Amino acid sequence: MNQTDKIYVAGHRGLVGSAIVRSLKAKGYTNIIGRTHKELDLLSQADVKRFFEEERPDVVVLAAAKVGGINANNTKPAEFAYENMQVQCNVIKCCHDFHVKKLLFLGSTCIYPRLAPQPIPEDALLTGPLEETNEAYAIAKIAGLEMCKYFKRQYGDDFISCMPTNLYGPYDNYDLKDSHVLPAMIRKFHEAKVKGDATVELWGTGSPLREFLYVDDMADACVFLLENYSGEQHVNIGTGKEVTIKELAETICRTVGFEGEIVWNKDMPDGTPRKLTNVDKLHSMGWKHKVELEEGVKLAYDWFQENMETARMDGR
Repeated sequence: MNQTDKIYVAGHRGLVGSAIVRSLKAKGYTNIIGRTHKELDLLSQADVKRFFEEERPDVVVLAAAKVGGINANNTKPAEFAYENMQVQCNVIKCCHDFHVKKLLFLGSTCIYPRLAPQPIPEDALLTGPLEETNEAYAIAKIAGLEMCKYFKRQYGDDFISCMPTNLYGPYDNYDLKDSHVLPAMIRKFHEAKVKGDATVELWGTGSPLREFLYVDDMADACVFLLENYSGEQHVNIGTGKEVTIKELAETICRTVGFEGEIVWNKDMPDGTPRKLTNVDKLHSMGWKHKVELEEGVKLAYDWFQENMETARMDGR
């Protein structure tokens, strides 16, 4: 990849895409382009083809996706399956048709079986049943990364895939209807502190184990892979460290300064019991994360406080 290459980041204003843009700029890449949803509907095959005809990007990062937490995945599985597969098909095919030099497709560790071996190695893919609460999203993402593999195998396209673990940081989604666990907790604890509430209710038992990666670390890993990797197999991106949801809640509680009680609603689902990535493959290439959870939560909370007026909350 050359620093003068025209790089299209699909989803450049979201949590993932904006971090990748920041990382590319920090590393000296200057010709970076993006389009808002109003400017380019990635669900439209004709619009995507027209964009590639006009712009002819050299490198594409496919970070655009319909994402959400357990509630959103449970209540809108058809939308999660259709929209993600449609976007992927449109972009990946155009990357082939218009001879893009390099494509990075971003998936998610929810692609792995519910009871995958822990830590989860890349070759655990398609070895068992998926977690039902995010099955539609997982199937769509599996289709995308397999499509990249098939284009590489059949045509020699330099299409690679990575699987980031749970992400958080600037430009996260704080809408409680469809946000992920960490930003949802930040908002809940912050609002409870401001209102002087005595308790905050959280879903489940607090026992599931999860891994969290600060999004700027993820972006650094993505650029590293763009510069150094052309293999067929997807690559896990994570910290290799895990905490219980209860420990996460306590960390956020301390950071926010909420002094009330956490109440666990055990009638609500926990999701996958444990999900830790095996990052040996990425570590063996020479990349490791820099931001630990305590520091990352503080950075995320600082950003939330500074950007509440424009952050993604309550449908805006």
